[in-house]
Amino acid sequence: MKSAFPKLLSAALLCVSLFAPSAHAVDLHVMNSGGFTAAYKLLAPKYEAKSGDTLNIAYGPSMGNSPEAIPNRLARNEPADVVIMVGYALDKLIAEGKVIPGSRVELADSRIGMVVRAGEPKPDIGSVEAFRKTLLEAKSVAYSDSASGVYIQNELFEKMGIEAQMKPKATMIPKIPVASVVAKGDYQLGFQQVSELLPVPGVEFVGKIPESLQSVTRFAAGIPVSAAHPREAKRFLDFLASPEAAPDVASTGLDPLAGK
Repeated sequence: MKSAFPKLLSAALLCVSLFAPSAHAVDLHVMNSGGFTAAYKLLAPKYEAKSGDTLNIAYGPSMGNSPEAIPNRLARNEPADVVIMVGYALDKLIAEGKVIPGSRVELADSRIGMVVRAGEPKPDIGSVEAFRKTLLEAKSVAYSDSASGVYIQNELFEKMGIEAQMKPKATMIPKIPVASVVAKGDYQLGFQQVSELLPVPGVEFVGKIPESLQSVTRFAAGIPVSAAHPREAKRFLDFLASPEAAPDVASTGLDPLAGK
């Protein structure tokens, strides 16, 4: 009968490599998806000042066919010590053996909001009936190609019983922020995760869609199996999920999970 000692030793060495303190600052490569971008931009310089590490960022969606999408970046063997993305997309990478099991850290929940062009009246979306009326009266509607937009296209309109009416005037916007095309006047209403709407100039934030119709997106982070600096990556993830980071996360329209 084979001894279990070699396996136990390997597991112990992995724990040491992840959690032992580092004597030197390193360059960490981070891949980050859209919904957490505003929070990342606030937190990254604070962590660099605190740790001495340098964060090298690559942005891309959590899923999809674009070359920038995080799964496609990893498939091309782009360097990555940390990935920050939609939780279920991260779970898929873990199941595929591309992210270390057990490295997942919960960060924040994100809700869907709506914008109109700056200077335009803000429609009523305070109740399900008011929201339905606003959608039916809109001339054009835009939504993202990420998790929130997939939900709107495949579930929300059908759930509200207006799928047929919305199909001719609702458009999925790939790669770029939805609010940017609303700001130019190309679309009357724009939907995306709140944290992706708020930073865009030229629009007015109307509010979150009614809670009973929400699709809450969980953002999480993990460490790819190819990470050059897994120990330092773990420290960065602990910082992102900490009570210290929570106020900055909340200020971007996300609901932080620290302390919950």
